[in-house]
Amino acid sequence: MLRPRSVRVLFGILLTAVAGALWPVRYGGHDFSRIVEGRTAQDQAAQNQTPQATFRTEANYVRVDVYPTQNGAPITDLTRSDFEVLDNGVRQTVEQFERVVVRAAGPQEARIEPNTVRESRSMLESARARVFVLFLDIGHVGISGSYNIRKPLVDALDRIIGADDLVGLMTPDMSARDVAFGRKTTTIDGILSRYRFWGERGRLNPVDPQEQRYEQCYPRAVYPGIAAQMIGRRREKTTLDGLHDLVRFLRGVREERKAILAISEGWLLYRPDPTLARPLDGAPPTGPIVAVDPRSGRLGIGDPRTGAPGSGGCDNERLQLAQIDDEEGFRRLLDEANRSNTSFYPVDPRGLAVFDTDIGPDPPPPPQVDGAMLRQRLTSLRTLAEDTDGLAIVNSNDIAGGLRRVVADLTSYYLLGYYSNAKLDGKFHSISVRVKRTGVQVRARRGYLAATEADARAPVPSSSAVSAGDPLAVAAAAEAGAVAAAVAPLEGYSRPLPIRLHGAAGWKPGNTGAVWTVGEIGPGEEWRGGGEADLVLSTAGGAALATAHATILPGTRTFRVALTGEQPLPPGDYLVRVRVKGSGSTGTTAETLRIVLPDLPDATGAIFIRRGPATGNKEIATADLRFRRSEQLRVELPTPFAGTGGARLLDRTGKALAVPITITARDDADGSRWLVTQLALAPLAPADYVIEMTESGGSGKRTLLGFRVVQ
Repeated sequence: MLRPRSVRVLFGILLTAVAGALWPVRYGGHDFSRIVEGRTAQDQAAQNQTPQATFRTEANYVRVDVYPTQNGAPITDLTRSDFEVLDNGVRQTVEQFERVVVRAAGPQEARIEPNTVRESRSMLESARARVFVLFLDIGHVGISGSYNIRKPLVDALDRIIGADDLVGLMTPDMSARDVAFGRKTTTIDGILSRYRFWGERGRLNPVDPQEQRYEQCYPRAVYPGIAAQMIGRRREKTTLDGLHDLVRFLRGVREERKAILAISEGWLLYRPDPTLARPLDGAPPTGPIVAVDPRSGRLGIGDPRTGAPGSGGCDNERLQLAQIDDEEGFRRLLDEANRSNTSFYPVDPRGLAVFDTDIGPDPPPPPQVDGAMLRQRLTSLRTLAEDTDGLAIVNSNDIAGGLRRVVADLTSYYLLGYYSNAKLDGKFHSISVRVKRTGVQVRARRGYLAATEADARAPVPSSSAVSAGDPLAVAAAAEAGAVAAAVAPLEGYSRPLPIRLHGAAGWKPGNTGAVWTVGEIGPGEEWRGGGEADLVLSTAGGAALATAHATILPGTRTFRVALTGEQPLPPGDYLVRVRVKGSGSTGTTAETLRIVLPDLPDATGAIFIRRGPATGNKEIATADLRFRRSEQLRVELPTPFAGTGGARLLDRTGKALAVPITITARDDADGSRWLVTQLALAPLAPADYVIEMTESGGSGKRTLLGFRVVQ
């Protein structure tokens, strides 16, 4: 039985395969190739001579993929002159024109797969590669629906995915950044075959621990319907939040059209409900309370209903779930999808549904209420498709036939490009595409986010300029490479690890070298009571130079240790070998950190510290560079110089952001000196960022440090 909300099995199989740099289970299905077709040979030759866009990140140049159909069938004989493109209502000149067709061609082994997650991200940027995401809405698909959809879905993917296309799989509890993209479908087929009954809707006994807790807090016999409504609201919010995350992520990786095949039975789009927040047993909902854990005698946050410390409070969650407005969130999802040029193709795996509510322990609603719920679910799926220029396969027992329509819709399209004459104002610009032929339905992106004038003026070095040694081009290329190098390690934080290490190496005043190490333990019951860590600093050849011991306190999972040799450390490569043991474990876990102590006065790495609700508003050193928007981030950089230097926040392209970031200096009791930056993450959207720290001392050295905001 699949447990998506506890271990995210679907994601784990895909990402673990990619993390090893190779897909051990190769994707299957047919192979496809792309051809560019024109109406005549002369027209095709003219198309092939179309100049390529050279503007920075689509600042002035806009690409639009257009899907014209007539009576549901693609139109294949249109020419450049048949199209009219309006940018904010102003007609544009179409500079690029291609018709792209996906056809079967050759064996599946001929496809070139990305070897790493980073390589797959690079492939996403290709304008001629279509991007598909299969979204399995686990909480809103029944057991029979999850079984019935496998074969028609995989058959459709085999026909859709072309030689250059990429497909990924996501579930509501995953982060969009954890989606692994590939070019073959055997892995997805294997997952759906192995976990044939992945749907959770209608299960009599929920497998999610949070949902089980709701049923314990509000037994059906005492509080009928309350736990079921809380579970339904929580599932719906999780799904919509996951789709928001996915749409925002896809917007950041490419401008061209993206397609999401959402397997779902639809949503009720819950509104605020004061009756769910009504007083029970004469007491209104309250927040968490302070209680004594009988196991340890310590104070902790307890559940006002169950009294169990650490549970977070059922009444508090009931109050929060009663106030959600998913209808408003759904409208925002549609807006974001149109801004990101993402189309939804929702599929209801139930086929022709008669009733919305399955027979269960709770009394079913009256027939008229059940019918209204069914109509609402189907309407939500149709609206999702219609408002994003997709197709909805709902209320039909011919799911395979509906998916064939999706295949036909996505295997032939036109790629148009134009140099926008609209104002560079950094705002959303609407796009309207028309065809000068009667009876033609056109689906195309609704608009794009324009660049600013500063973006448009920023030069992009060409490869020829760099190779010719143009100083400006070489400097720009070096800057781009430095920023890319700062964010590249963040891809490694997608996989859970038993222990994660992060560190810094630098110089104390008096030219004394030192290595600072932070360890962070992964999830596991053996760490509930704390643990012990032993560290050994050695040369690259294995000669031990220093040792240290750290205690991991109960309720914590991190430790921070400074290592200096009995003799002064010279610049060079070092190893920090760490062995940890939980108080509830009989075995140990080991990990090694490789770190370089650079020449004086340079430093390597930095210490990252988080503070937020998850840390009890205490500052905790961390080896995981993923942070939530509710947290404060502090970064400490070792330096032998006096002064404070400067700091800026950059996005992943190296552009400076107008977000305040403070920098101070601190001297520790051991003689080490640190440059310290402090940053509130609330204004930042989920993405990768870079902190630039510049020392004011003799070197003026600049350090780039990447981190990721996940929520």
